[in-house]
Amino acid sequence: MTTQTFDLPDLGEGLTEAEVVRWLVAVGDTVAVDQPVVEVETAKSVVEVPTPYGGTVSALYGAEGEVVAVGSPLISIASGDREPVSPEGERYREEERAGTGSGNVLIGYGTPEAQSAGRRRRPRRRPPARPTAPAAPSARHVPLVTSPLVRQMAREAGLRVADIQGTGPNGLVTRRDVAAAVAAAATPAPAPEPASAPHPGASGAVDPRTGLTESARTPMSGFRRSVAEALGRSRREIPEATVWVDVDATELVRLRAARPDGPGLLAYVARFTVAALRAHPELNGRVDGGDLVQYDGVNLGLAVQTDRGLVAPAVLDAHRLTTAGLDAEIRRLTKASREGRATPAEMTGGTFTLNNYGSLRVDGSAAIINHPQVAILGLGRIIDRPWVVDGELTVRKIAQLSFAFDHRVCDGGTAAGFMRVVADAIEDPAAAIAVL
Repeated sequence: MTTQTFDLPDLGEGLTEAEVVRWLVAVGDTVAVDQPVVEVETAKSVVEVPTPYGGTVSALYGAEGEVVAVGSPLISIASGDREPVSPEGERYREEERAGTGSGNVLIGYGTPEAQSAGRRRRPRRRPPARPTAPAAPSARHVPLVTSPLVRQMAREAGLRVADIQGTGPNGLVTRRDVAAAVAAAATPAPAPEPASAPHPGASGAVDPRTGLTESARTPMSGFRRSVAEALGRSRREIPEATVWVDVDATELVRLRAARPDGPGLLAYVARFTVAALRAHPELNGRVDGGDLVQYDGVNLGLAVQTDRGLVAPAVLDAHRLTTAGLDAEIRRLTKASREGRATPAEMTGGTFTLNNYGSLRVDGSAAIINHPQVAILGLGRIIDRPWVVDGELTVRKIAQLSFAFDHRVCDGGTAAGFMRVVADAIEDPAAAIAVL
C-alpha cells in the first residue's frame, strides 16, 4: 500500500494561500484521477481542486473555513503499489524529485513548459516525506506562523499576531480569529448605566471625526481587499482620460429582434470591440516600465456583478470566435463567474475589459481601468430618445459609450478612432458584419 500526499497547488498570480470552502470527499472515499476533491477560495475566485492521484482518501488537511498555504498538504490518497496517477501527477512527482518548477500545479491551469519568460520563482524546498495516517485534520502539526494575508490583516488593525488566540490546528491563527479580535478590541467595556444601546452588530466605537457611534465594523474579505488594491493601484499608476459618445443603436436592436434565437446585443458589441482593438492594437496591451507591450490576440474581459462583488473574467482568445461563438462563451462565462466557477486563467487573463453597465439600468459611467490593462469600454442602457435623422426629428434607440484609456499609451485621437470603430458598427451593423 502506497500513500501519496497532494499539496495545495500554485493557483497563480502570486497568491500564497486559499481558504477551504467545502470538502467534496471524506476519509475512506474512493477517488479517481482528476476528480475534484475540494473547493477553495482565493482572493480571485472559488476553484475546484482535482486530485492527481487515484485511490482511497486517507487524510484531509484543513477544516472548512481554514486558510491553507500553497505548498501545504491538502489530501492523502492510499492505493496499491502502482497507484493511478494523472499526467499532471507524474509531472508533480518528477518535479518533486528534481526540485524544478513550482512543484505544485493546479490541473488544467498549471505552469506551461513554454512559459519561459517573466518572473521565475525559486524552487521551493520540500520537507522529507512523512508517514500519513487516517487521522483527523487537527492531528497534524501546524506552526503558529500565519500567512502573509493574515499578518497584514492584523497589522492594519493595530494588533499583534502573538496576542491573538488561534482556533486553527495547534493554535494556527486564521482570518476569522483576526476578525474576532478586531471586533473584541473595538467593543468597549459596558458602562453601568448606558444611555443607549448600540445598534445590533455595532462595534460601539465613536468615530472621532464625526462624533457618531459606529453602527458596524466588518473586516473586508480577501476578495474585497484584492479588489480595493487593484482599483487603488489603477488610480495611482495610470494617467486616465475618458471620452464618450452617444450612438444610435436602432439598427442593431432591429437586427437582434429579427433573430430572437441569434446572438445577444452584448455579443455584437463584443465582436465590434475586438475589431476596434485590431485597428488600434496599442489599446490591447500593458505598460511594462518604459515599454508598451502589445498582444497578438484578445482576451476580452467582461465586468460581471456577483454575490461576492464585481469581477472581470475574460473570454480567452475572443479574436478567434464568431459573434455566435462569443455569445455562447459570454453566457457560459457569466454563469460560471456568478457561481464562482470561472478558472484562474479566465479570472486573471484579460487584456481589455468591456463593461455593460446598461444591465444595471444606468446611462453612463467613468469606469476605472482594470490594471494592468490600459483601457476599458463601457456600454450604457439603450433607451428611446429624440434624435435627428436626415434633418427630421424622430425617436431612436440611443445608448452611451464611454471609454477610459491610459494616456501613456495613446492620445485622444487614437481613443476617438477606437470609439468610432465601435460606434459606427453599432449604428450600421450590417455593413460592419460584412467585413468581419
